[in-house]
Amino acid sequence: MKYVITGSLGHISKPLSAALIKKGHNVTVITSKQENAADIEALAAKPAVGLIEDVDFLTTTFTGADAVYTMIPPKWDATDWKGWIEQIGKNYATAIKNAGVPYIVNLSSIGAHLPDGAGPVSGLHRVENALNTLHNVNIVHLRPAYFYQNLLANIGMIKQANIIGSNFGNDKTPLVHPRDIAAVAAEELLDLNFKGHTIRYIVGDERTGADIASVIGDAIGKPDLPWIVFSNEQNLQGAIQAGLSEEVAKNYTEIGNAMRTGRFYEEYEPNKPSFSNTKLEDFAPEFAGAYNAS
Repeated sequence: MKYVITGSLGHISKPLSAALIKKGHNVTVITSKQENAADIEALAAKPAVGLIEDVDFLTTTFTGADAVYTMIPPKWDATDWKGWIEQIGKNYATAIKNAGVPYIVNLSSIGAHLPDGAGPVSGLHRVENALNTLHNVNIVHLRPAYFYQNLLANIGMIKQANIIGSNFGNDKTPLVHPRDIAAVAAEELLDLNFKGHTIRYIVGDERTGADIASVIGDAIGKPDLPWIVFSNEQNLQGAIQAGLSEEVAKNYTEIGNAMRTGRFYEEYEPNKPSFSNTKLEDFAPEFAGAYNAS
């Protein structure tokens, strides 16, 4: 089988590519950076260097593929983040149609049922809609939970203020490790049993902010570390002070607000999957390693 993987050597795309290659398949990995080509080749994959903003490049790269894994990378300098995400989704849809790809595994998110009010995840709602305009293309939209790795953004806060938190966390937050997402994506791509346009949720654990603070705190030698639930304005200003642009900070604050109000989980709760392998306690040593190295 021939697979094309977007996302370069990211937390999901790299282990996903390795899993497909291990099974003897032909894998092409799209990257925007020429310097990644050697590392992609070291995986025994073929690098395709180009921009996902370039529909002609995508069409050429997708042509001949049995299946494509699509994801939208972060865009830290976006002036209209949702709009940019939507356009990349439309680029993918056009290239998939032009190339005649029959199967797509698309990385989306819990909360992607929301057309607005969920930051970049509302952009992923638009991506799902763009891909769902395709006829005779089988698509599974993966909707994973909040990445454990997102918690690493709190390292500076912990070191400077001895607190961890966000504008959510009173209730249980679904969490997942990217390697578990990669395992599900590999399963879907290897089996190619999905038909039509479907959704699959991926979650490894559900924990409150207090749980997260306790487990992370124990791992880094701060057993009394508190989780603070900030107001939206406090979260926005804190994100800007941490170096994010106002556009990105506003979008992340939107996600947290949707999580806190419960809107984010409206479609997840009645469709809750079996949990994957990696629990918060399994991630804690990884957090501690990054914390101690920073």
